Amino acid sequence: MRLIALPAFDDNYIWALVADDGAAVVVDPGDAAPVLAAADEGLRPVAVLVTHHHGDHIAGLPALRARWPGIAIHAPHDERIAHATGRVADGDRVEAAGLAFETLAVPGHTRSHVAYVCATPGDAGAGVAFCGDTLFSLGCGRLFEGTPAQMLASLDRLAALPGDTRVCCAHEYTAANAAFARTVDPGNAALQARADAVRALRAVGASTLPSTIALERATNPFLRCDDPAVREAAAARLGRAPADRVETFAALRGWKDGFRA
Repeated sequence: MRLIALPAFDDNYIWALVADDGAAVVVDPGDAAPVLAAADEGLRPVAVLVTHHHGDHIAGLPALRARWPGIAIHAPHDERIAHATGRVADGDRVEAAGLAFETLAVPGHTRSHVAYVCATPGDAGAGVAFCGDTLFSLGCGRLFEGTPAQMLASLDRLAALPGDTRVCCAHEYTAANAAFARTVDPGNAALQARADAVRALRAVGASTLPSTIALERATNPFLRCDDPAVREAAAARLGRAPADRVETFAALRGWKDGFRA
């Protein structure tokens, strides 16, 4: 089983888990063209996993259904996502291409956002989290429909996954996120090392993903709302101590919304 990322648009990734025979589970195909190009080289999509309704995650669905009429398309319960053949909710299990995925409800970015965690024990594809726009490497998604409390709870769920779980988010945002993270947490040596590695990767046009849950726990300020340095940064932003970890998170997210490196 291979994990591949198909670049799309300016900074999206369409992820796929691909079996030796080419059977593939494709995640968030906002653009059909990269998937169709991969199919010309042997990729055979048998299922699609959709995390949320935004166009850069679902616009390719009609073309994929036209090419593969029998393809299974799993999506959350949201009327804004057409073309789904099955709906998923928190705790549901999806099986495709010999793999099993657990569905996690992770609202915040959107009200119906879900993540998929590959849950087949012992399989080479195990330990992969397709988290859409909820958790980014060194960051998290904007709150378009959810509350800070919802998003923080969603991030906590993802942060509780095993440390070696590969984080397959949907955008190449790591370099920009690193600039903000270092502003919040400048004394974090692990973050400094991660930022240096990201700079080197991007200098040669290489992807910074997947990350891992362990790396995000150590370096991502949005997963570190209980860390004294992060709380101090939030307090400086607010002009007072945050009342709780939700307010810490909200202060960071609001700060990031207007941040320019």
